[in-house]
Amino acid sequence: MTQTRYDFASDNVAGAMPEVMEAMIAANAGAVSGYGADPVSARAADLIREALGADALIRFTASGTAANALALAALARPHEAVIAHEHAHVVTDETGAPGFFGAGLGLIGLPGPSGKIDPAALATALSQPESGHRQPPAALSLTQATEYGAVYSQAELEALIRPAKDLGHGVHLDGARLANAVAAGFDLKSIAAMGVDILIMGGTKAGATPSEAVVVFNRDLARGFDARLKHAGQLVSKGRYLAAPWIGLLQDGAWTRRAAHANAMAARLAAAMPFRLRHPADANGLFVEMDEAAHRRLQDKGWAVYRCLDGSVRFMCSWAVTPELIDTLAADLKAIA
Repeated sequence: MTQTRYDFASDNVAGAMPEVMEAMIAANAGAVSGYGADPVSARAADLIREALGADALIRFTASGTAANALALAALARPHEAVIAHEHAHVVTDETGAPGFFGAGLGLIGLPGPSGKIDPAALATALSQPESGHRQPPAALSLTQATEYGAVYSQAELEALIRPAKDLGHGVHLDGARLANAVAAGFDLKSIAAMGVDILIMGGTKAGATPSEAVVVFNRDLARGFDARLKHAGQLVSKGRYLAAPWIGLLQDGAWTRRAAHANAMAARLAAAMPFRLRHPADANGLFVEMDEAAHRRLQDKGWAVYRCLDGSVRFMCSWAVTPELIDTLAADLKAIA
C-alpha cells in the first residue's frame, strides 16, 4: 500500500497553527467560569466583533456542521425551507443535520457557476407562489469562499441578499473558508451591512483546533440562542477551549496572514498545473479536470486528492503547505499528465 506523502483532499488535514496553540496554552491557566462565561471567551468575542466592525452575539461550536445547522434552524421553521447552492455543504455534506436541528426544515438547491448561486435561478425560486404542498423559502444560505473555491464580490453577494431581504427572508453566510476569501480581497466589514443575519466564521480549516464562531447580527435571533446551543449539545462546559483559538487567530492577524499563504500556495500550484482548471483559483483550492487513470497514477505516487460532485479533482492548500511540497507535487503532476 502506497504511503501518503501529503493529503490535499482538504485543508483540515493540517494541525493547528503555532499562534493557536500558544493561545490554548495561555487559556489553560487557572480556574474560570464555565459555559462561555469566562474572560477568554469574552476576549475572543471582542476580537471577532472588532474584526467585523459590528456588534453581534458571538458563540462557539465544535464543528461547522453544528454551526450551520443551528443557524439555519434559527432562520426557518419546520414547515419552511432554506435556499442554497445545489452543491453547498449544507445541502450535500451534512447528513440531514439542518433538517434534524430544524425539526424538518427543507433545503432548496439552486444551480450556478463555481458554487455561486445564479441570480436568475434565485429570482425564480423567490417568485414561486406559496402552496400547501411544498415548503416555502424562508432563508437564503450563501458560502464564501464557495465549495469550488470561487470568491463572491461584495456586489455579487448584495445582488443575492437584497431580493431575499426584501421578502423578509433571513440570510446565513457559511464562512468555513472566509479567511481565504478575505485574504483574496473580500472586505470582512461589509458583511453586517449587507443584511446577513447569522455568519459562521471558520476556524478549523483556517488553522485552529476544532472551533467555529457563530456570529448572530440579528439581535431578534439572539434571544434563546444559548438554549438552542445547549439543546444541540454545543454549549460546552469548558467553553474557553473553543474560544481561545480565536485569540490566536485574530490578535495579530494570523487568520488572514496564514490564509494568504495558503492562497499563494494554490496560485503556485495553479501556475505549474498541467491539467485544465475547471473553476477560478480565487482562494486556496484548485479544481482540475483529471481522468481516473491519471487520478490513480497520482495516488500511486502518494498524493491524496478528492473528486468532487462535479467530477473535478480538488487540491486544497492549507496554512501549513510549503513551496517545496508544492514544487514536488507539481513535478509528479507533470510526470503523469
